[in-house]
Amino acid sequence: MPEGVPEGTGSTPPRTLAEALRTRGDRSLTALLRARPDLLSPVPNDLSQLATRAGTRASVVRALERLDRFTLQTAEALAVAPEPAPYDTLRALLTGDEGDPRIEAALPVAVETLRDQALIWGEDDRLRLVRTARELLAPSPTHPSPTGLGPTVAEATSGMSPGRLQEILISAGLPSTHDPVSAVASITALFTDRTRMAALLDTAPMEALSVLDRLVWGPPYGEVTASPTPPVRWLRDRGLLLPATARTVVLPREAALHLRAGRAHRKPEPVAPEVAPRAEAGGAGGSSRPVGAVGPASSGGSPPSNRPQVVDSTAAGQAYTALATIEELAKDWNEGGPNVLRAGGLSVRDLKRTATALDVTEPVAAFWVELAYAAGLLAPDGQTDERYAPTPAYDDWQELPAAERWAGLAVAWLTATRTAGLVGGQDSKGRTLAVLGPDLDRGPAPEVRRRILELLATLPEGTAPDPESLLARLRWERPLRGASAGGRPDDLRSRLAAWTMNEAEMLGFTGRGALASHARALLAAPRNPDQATAGATQGATAGATAGAAAGATTGATGGATPGAAPTGSPTGSPALTGRPTGTGVGSAAELAAAGARAARVLAPLLPAPLDHVLLQADLTAVAPGPLLRPLAELLAITADVESKGGATVYRFTPGSVRRALDAGQSASDLHDFLKAHSRTPVPQPLAYLIDDVARKHGHLRVGSASAYVRCDDEAVLDEILADKRSQGMRLRRLAPTVLAAHAEAAALLDGLRTMGFAPAAESTEGDVMITRALAHRTPPRTAPVPVADGPPTPDATLLSAAVKAIRAGDMAATVVRKPGPEATVPAPASGAASPRAAALNGALPRTTPGETLATVQAAAMTGSAVWIGYVNADGAASQRVIAPVRVEGGYVTAYDHTADEVRTYPLHRITGVAELADDPA
Repeated sequence: MPEGVPEGTGSTPPRTLAEALRTRGDRSLTALLRARPDLLSPVPNDLSQLATRAGTRASVVRALERLDRFTLQTAEALAVAPEPAPYDTLRALLTGDEGDPRIEAALPVAVETLRDQALIWGEDDRLRLVRTARELLAPSPTHPSPTGLGPTVAEATSGMSPGRLQEILISAGLPSTHDPVSAVASITALFTDRTRMAALLDTAPMEALSVLDRLVWGPPYGEVTASPTPPVRWLRDRGLLLPATARTVVLPREAALHLRAGRAHRKPEPVAPEVAPRAEAGGAGGSSRPVGAVGPASSGGSPPSNRPQVVDSTAAGQAYTALATIEELAKDWNEGGPNVLRAGGLSVRDLKRTATALDVTEPVAAFWVELAYAAGLLAPDGQTDERYAPTPAYDDWQELPAAERWAGLAVAWLTATRTAGLVGGQDSKGRTLAVLGPDLDRGPAPEVRRRILELLATLPEGTAPDPESLLARLRWERPLRGASAGGRPDDLRSRLAAWTMNEAEMLGFTGRGALASHARALLAAPRNPDQATAGATQGATAGATAGAAAGATTGATGGATPGAAPTGSPTGSPALTGRPTGTGVGSAAELAAAGARAARVLAPLLPAPLDHVLLQADLTAVAPGPLLRPLAELLAITADVESKGGATVYRFTPGSVRRALDAGQSASDLHDFLKAHSRTPVPQPLAYLIDDVARKHGHLRVGSASAYVRCDDEAVLDEILADKRSQGMRLRRLAPTVLAAHAEAAALLDGLRTMGFAPAAESTEGDVMITRALAHRTPPRTAPVPVADGPPTPDATLLSAAVKAIRAGDMAATVVRKPGPEATVPAPASGAASPRAAALNGALPRTTPGETLATVQAAAMTGSAVWIGYVNADGAASQRVIAPVRVEGGYVTAYDHTADEVRTYPLHRITGVAELADDPA
């Protein structure tokens, strides 16, 4: 007897799903609730309610969508089998007449998976598909079956006249019958008899066989004219084509199965396709030589021993580029980024401007913006004129070591449901999807990302996967119902997979397509066993069953051990067991520990920040690597970035030097800064440039009149007025040393600078204003919460409490009471019912107050349990099994088996009480 199952259950075959659930142990119920967490919202009162909820359309659809391809094919085959179907019948539908050892090895696991998830129930000799699942998977005229089969003979002839049935019997060479039921049975027996059916088809014209060939694998329906051709007429006369409508005929299921050699699917897939290495010379894995080959590599690829190092260094370079790009994005939005659209998100123009600033394409810029937003580094500022800006968390993030900053971005990407690849597409209403706008969340995104990385981890280190084999594996694990084995290239999961591979390369998870060592460390986190078990169900065939299938064909020669890790891959990691490890990505503590572990692996691979640059005579400075933050920030103000790559080239210009002076630096400060941080002498042209710009800086002063220009040198003002480029500023002389303008001060400053002057802004007191950029920050913001793909996987504590509550509620609902006048239950209209039947009906016990008090007092004295009906203060009625401890003052204190705790109940709220036939205590 399974643990947790009440005695007396399981002695007879279950007649309903609820009875089948009652024969399960607590461990089995826990597995069901973990695999289908939607059944816990809210916690069912008893097993009957759990069975009802497990059969609802929404829950069944969700469960079917999370099955692997072979388990789904098993359910589809069961949907076209007679109900109930023996296990041998189901096996014959999948293996066909010839049999298949791989299918026979994989089928038990698939059946157990369906049974564990309450999609089928019953013993192996009477397997039943849940009614809703049968309705979804069985063929119908409006909803063709994924198997391509049509209705049975009985279903197709349900409205046919008896005379027409007799004509079919005569044409098929069968004896006539006296009633339609026996006629249908005779036709069905003919179509299911391999010998007689083969003899009938031997007499068919070749054209008729061609018609059957076109219909045999589906769709089974075809149109006919009022005067069908002789081949169609021959098939119709013998019942091989039956009328579906006035102009449509259908191939009966029994005839189609004979033509298919008994197989329900054209191509059953009992074993998950392997993720193959990419065969490409000079690619991610080096040459296209087989894994494990010994000897020198061919020209065009690295030696196999160097592949992991090349992958790690490439990925580390991408990781550093990712950090630099995020910093460049925040710097671009430092003083207040683009405006937030009224509908939310970033405008197309602002996205183009951001892409130009980052020197990337617009889709790539959308990815970096969404990643920074998912990591909580960017957010709207919440002002009236709302803009995007860095958050205070960005300043904290900047102070972290580079490896830890990357780990934060990596964890944010793994868990984010926002999908940058959707930007530029349209929603269901035809509206364009904008960066940072609504409707970009896709629940399956985190699961797809993690699953792809886990599949990459099954390959030997330094090996890149073949993209097609990777997509084929994903489609096998989560197929689209009704889709072909190849799937559709435009379905969401396929697009998510393609985006994931590109984003993983940009972010530094992979190098040249292969998974890097720091990404493996991130995936090797100790996972919650509840989540691991939840995800393992959909990949059971990919792991244990795949091994069993392999053993069925290679066991005689010492084949692979079921569930063994792939050759060449590390063992002991849940990511490498050949099956999914869950739909979740771990708790916050697990993710933090994984990020810290990945940062430790990545840190030695990243270049150390430098404290120097190399000044050159052509007014450029070369940074041979990443610079320390104070040096990089001041150098970015003093010079313009000319090129990026392994080394960054900065160019000093009059404008860049003026920018440093505007920010409060003096000429002497700049000379000292360059001398302290240059490994080469400061070139004379650069020193002259700084001194020349500093000498002119502040010679002109601009203030607000609307705006004015003042200068002690009247000749300079004369030069400005004589210049035609100043006409747009509408300047006029107020005094020998003062000009007034209609333009704003900022516009006047820009205009004079374009004319070659170096004006300085001044305050209302006449002091020079330092125009140091002021960092604009949002109020404290939290990162966006990922939108879960359905309810979250419950933890062990919740599952244990839920199973205990369901058990207790089911005991209260199905308990057998002692018959007697003290416990009268209203009988159904059909007549008297047993106490157990009344309990199953949900009727509350009814007794008088005196009988209730006497029974409860007697139970308190004897220590026995009783069944009560109780109505709470809100008027909600429930059934409970309690063990009274004390009765006084109009209250009964008792241990409530349903709630698993001691409670106090007012006697006047107890509708009735009944003694139990078997004391559960």
